[in-house]
Amino acid sequence: MKRTITTAALALSALAAAAQDYGESSAVRIDEAGRIHRTEVIPYDTRRDAEARNREAGGYYLAFSPRQMAAAGDMAVSGATLDIPYAWTDGVIYLHLENVGSAYSLWINDRPVAEVEDPATPAEFAVSPYIRQGANDIRLVLRPSATPQINPATPRREAFANSYLYYQNKRSIRDFEIALVPDSTRRFGVLELAIVAQNAFNYDEKVTVGYDIYSPQGKLLDFNMREVSIPGRSVDTVRFSPFIYGSYDNEWKAGGKTPPLYKVMLFTRRDGVYKEYMPLRIGFGRTELEEGRPMRLGRELQLVRASYNAAADPETTLAELKALKAQGKNTVCPDFPQPAWFYDLCDRTGLYVIDRAAIDAPERRDDRRVGGTPSNDPALADEYLERVRAMYYRSRNFTCVVAYDLGSPSGNGYNMYKAYEWLRSVEPSRPVIYGDADGEWNTDL
Repeated sequence: MKRTITTAALALSALAAAAQDYGESSAVRIDEAGRIHRTEVIPYDTRRDAEARNREAGGYYLAFSPRQMAAAGDMAVSGATLDIPYAWTDGVIYLHLENVGSAYSLWINDRPVAEVEDPATPAEFAVSPYIRQGANDIRLVLRPSATPQINPATPRREAFANSYLYYQNKRSIRDFEIALVPDSTRRFGVLELAIVAQNAFNYDEKVTVGYDIYSPQGKLLDFNMREVSIPGRSVDTVRFSPFIYGSYDNEWKAGGKTPPLYKVMLFTRRDGVYKEYMPLRIGFGRTELEEGRPMRLGRELQLVRASYNAAADPETTLAELKALKAQGKNTVCPDFPQPAWFYDLCDRTGLYVIDRAAIDAPERRDDRRVGGTPSNDPALADEYLERVRAMYYRSRNFTCVVAYDLGSPSGNGYNMYKAYEWLRSVEPSRPVIYGDADGEWNTDL
């Protein structure tokens, strides 16, 4: 096993994470494998399982609980052998990793998949090209980060908690973007929904995607679906924008006793049969910048902040969030991206969130020379952008997120300028903030 570690260590420099931003244009190729950025949602086989969040039903989900296999110095190998059914090999397969605890290199069946320097942010990987029917060896080489100078300190949690593999049909929902916002007249709500459908076959295929939405009181408000023809190994975006009447009676805002949330179900259909369901909860409202002030439905947000990172489990986290709310806090500010269930709890509890990228470089923050503060070291620009992208695509669909923070106070410079420009290019509404902008242009507040 020591030889396994040595071999993996020698291969670290050859590994590369393949990131992608497919959601910004239509008919994008999906030939890449490796790390991807998208909303964390599990597909379910039936509506009942989706509503109950019953992951184990339907055979789409496999928990990934690796064990430590060896350790040598500051490196270790953790892994597991998973039995992949034949049906999965005729679809697309993803791996979701959380709570890894260090930088890592991902290997599947002795093939390098990706390198990840960020130990804090949950990550997803497209792994279909590496998977085969039957036994599959998934290994992680846990190693020192190549960018320790920007890594935040993370709380200790159960290793690999909420890590898993899941399967989707080759004609399925790749990602989505959703918000329930005021219409131009400020009288009704509009469901702004963009579903990214994928066709993983090598030839053109028709894909039908749709949704339904229920009011917080349980009334069906709208149902729609649409068929789109997608070239082989590509994705395309299907957009819906129905009016949702009565939305102003169900305004979501922090501080309410029971914040009203609409239930939305995304689905696909093939030959009259529904193939997958994705359950969501959203609230009505949109955070916008007006003359340098964060506004929501015509009122300026009064943010009473508390620094907070999720506890080890949802139950403890929910109790602590309720305690913060009882103290008069209405906004939580984590130090780095959190598990998806954290944002869901904030939606349900009625707390705003200012999400923060996993960037923390306090040393030399005042050294603005090139290569002084890490934030002004162009050699780290790609890693800064990777972490900001990872934050944004994970939490963009949660109502509670009212602003994005580029990172902990870490000085300013080229990398933070590029991070701000990218985030502003994809985020049309919510403010982008940075506490160490020091009067420069790369912060909205």
